[in-house]
Amino acid sequence: MQTASARSTATPDTDVTIGVVLQGRLVQPLFQPIVDLSSQAVVGLEALARGPAGTALEFPDRLFAAARDAGRLGELDMLCSERALECAVAAPAPPPLLFVNAEPAALNQPLSPRLIELVQGGLPFREILEFTERALPAVPGSMMRIAAQAQDWGTGLALDDVGVDPMSLALLPVLEPEVIKLDMSLIRNPDTEHTRAVCAVVRSQARRTGAVVIAEGIETEADLATARMLGAMWGQGWLFGRPARLDQIDPRRYDAAGAHALRLPRPGFHRPTGTTYETAERHTAATAATPESISLALARLRDTAVAQDAAIVVASVPESRPELTVPLQELAGQARSVILLDHPDDELTAVVLGPGQGYALCTRGEHLVTLDDLPPVAAVTRILLNQLA
Repeated sequence: MQTASARSTATPDTDVTIGVVLQGRLVQPLFQPIVDLSSQAVVGLEALARGPAGTALEFPDRLFAAARDAGRLGELDMLCSERALECAVAAPAPPPLLFVNAEPAALNQPLSPRLIELVQGGLPFREILEFTERALPAVPGSMMRIAAQAQDWGTGLALDDVGVDPMSLALLPVLEPEVIKLDMSLIRNPDTEHTRAVCAVVRSQARRTGAVVIAEGIETEADLATARMLGAMWGQGWLFGRPARLDQIDPRRYDAAGAHALRLPRPGFHRPTGTTYETAERHTAATAATPESISLALARLRDTAVAQDAAIVVASVPESRPELTVPLQELAGQARSVILLDHPDDELTAVVLGPGQGYALCTRGEHLVTLDDLPPVAAVTRILLNQLA
């Protein structure tokens, strides 16, 4: 919790700077309950950052804007995570789960010594690291690195704001989080084609992986009914409690069973071994890699990208086959994001991912494997993105 001396220093100063906030560690987290929609018991809390009370930087929009303008967004995000863990660790009755946000700008920097100390010191709750959907297309390599580290430590993963950007749905099977959080816009507009399409992909992912679906922005009983209709198991919003200090939340509402509903950590899942071709061949038999078969596979890749909203293409081209870079670069007009990697050996790999669908081709020497089943396509993509990490 923020100390009295910090409050007395910061509160009268409405023009406090981001430098003062960072140097004085003047971030005061608030916490909002996440509840089981059936029992409405509190299964966890989400930490929400606030600056010094009574200052211009008290609220998160101005706080993070000031850090962004000063080029210190990563520092602020790291401090927010540290303060959230410090407050929850010090609580007489820690929550079962603590959700902590990670901004994309923070993922490209090393973890702070204080954050590592807190996590490795043994948390009395399970931390859930929330990636905003901006992190997936912005820094996919760093996302994979942090996801792998989190799983090594027993930390769960959540994908936040799902439904705002279709690219998050495309990369959802690659991250394969324990928790999927539906953006509140879906609750407000449950009957649109967009909402139905998003929720269909999310339900399929949850069934396949055991992920828990959370609906955000539940403010009324009608919102609660909508959230359950959309497939949410847990929920968050003013109906269950507004953000508050940790000592203002009744620990008798906690239900530790919620933590046990989440999938156990999977160390190594986001840091796979082997090559893309070896991974693909475990799922489908190889055929001859003739110029014709490769051309057909590239055409299928292009057609899939054209058909998919927010398609993402990731490819690794061998140095010995530079001519293959051209048809892959031509996908830039059909895909939202195209990542081309150099590969030192003779393996060619190309993947296209769209919401709920994917296609991949992998070659080694004279052998070709193609995949159109989403889980193995995602597995191949994880190997490629680890090259970025």
